[in-house]
Amino acid sequence: MIAVRDLSVSYGDLDVVSGVDLTVERGSFVGLVGPNGAGKSTVLRAIKGTVEPDAGSVELRGDRVSTLSAREAGRRVASVPQDTGLSFEFRVRHVVEMGRTPHLGRFDGHGPEDAAAVDEAMAAARVERFADRSIAAVSGGERQRVLLARALAQETPALLLDEPTASLDVNHAVATAGLVRGIVDEGRGALAAIHDLDMAARYCDEVVVLANGGVHAAGPPEAVLTGDTLRAAFDAEAFVGRNPATGSPSITAFDAVGGGESIDGDEDESAATTGTVHVVGTGRGAARVAARVAAAGHGISAGVVPAGDALAGVARDADGPMVTAPPFEAVAPERRDAARDLVRDADVAVVVGDGVGAAPPDLVAAAERTVTVDADIRDRKLLDAVRDAIVDEPSTGSADEPVDG
Repeated sequence: MIAVRDLSVSYGDLDVVSGVDLTVERGSFVGLVGPNGAGKSTVLRAIKGTVEPDAGSVELRGDRVSTLSAREAGRRVASVPQDTGLSFEFRVRHVVEMGRTPHLGRFDGHGPEDAAAVDEAMAAARVERFADRSIAAVSGGERQRVLLARALAQETPALLLDEPTASLDVNHAVATAGLVRGIVDEGRGALAAIHDLDMAARYCDEVVVLANGGVHAAGPPEAVLTGDTLRAAFDAEAFVGRNPATGSPSITAFDAVGGGESIDGDEDESAATTGTVHVVGTGRGAARVAARVAAAGHGISAGVVPAGDALAGVARDADGPMVTAPPFEAVAPERRDAARDLVRDADVAVVVGDGVGAAPPDLVAAAERTVTVDADIRDRKLLDAVRDAIVDEPSTGSADEPVDG
């Protein structure tokens, strides 16, 4: 449907993107993600033909977009822009009818087929109830849905969408993403610049990450939306878990506050400030601590933790080893021994809240270094305490007052 090869675009002396390669196949929903200013909208404009690339090519169904007339390009790809501004107070239905323009001759009027396409598009985008309102009299979110209806009425094999859910409430955002997903499943292709990474992970077949002027990563959401990729592309630390309701990756982003940085700023020594952290505790507080530590680049382990506990879920999503036990039962000796081995292998044990009281007494004693923290400890204080424990001599203490052990 869409093929972009070695695309480069600049505005004057400013290079926006270079060497961009991506394809959109029939039946594929591709999400274009990246930080602000990465060039997502520029790539979409180049595909539409409204921006002239400096190098590379864009093809729509096998033909270069530069060789197609505006009418022919409009029969192959429809777009939903991020900017919903319209200069005149057209009725909503008239705006949607504009999507039929590529299918009409210069002097043709709308026929029954056009009217049916408009009706179907308005119903799909849930805008039929204000068909007779002025486009200036609807909200920004409603206007976004009107422009989606216009694109659907165009009945093209491919769709381009620039932040299609950015101004929508939760209900309409999910409905819009689901609508595009359904259209793609029926045989069309779609490329969408998406701000919401969870939305991209849930609905897209492939995610293309734009960063630093080019494609940083591309592939299925599970392979692309990783902590390492998000740290490099967005300069943010993120924990990537699994949404229990959808099964898709779920991203929790944090401000980067020094997980992998060295104490003296020497990048060559940064690896020395990350290690394996064994989390002792249960419940949401321990799970939050484990997720934040994992997002900072540390490996994590856990246990003994009740099966089904929130901490067990975080350890599983982080691919960290853990030891579980049936809840409300005594911990079997072999499980305690296995947990003790994990503690010994870890660089530091982090005891969350009263987790030490719930753990077998010899478990925490097996740790070479121990830090005790509150469940609601602030991110920077937590990461500083973990880093200091890793680089210091073996000791036992708290995040507030480390003491020699």
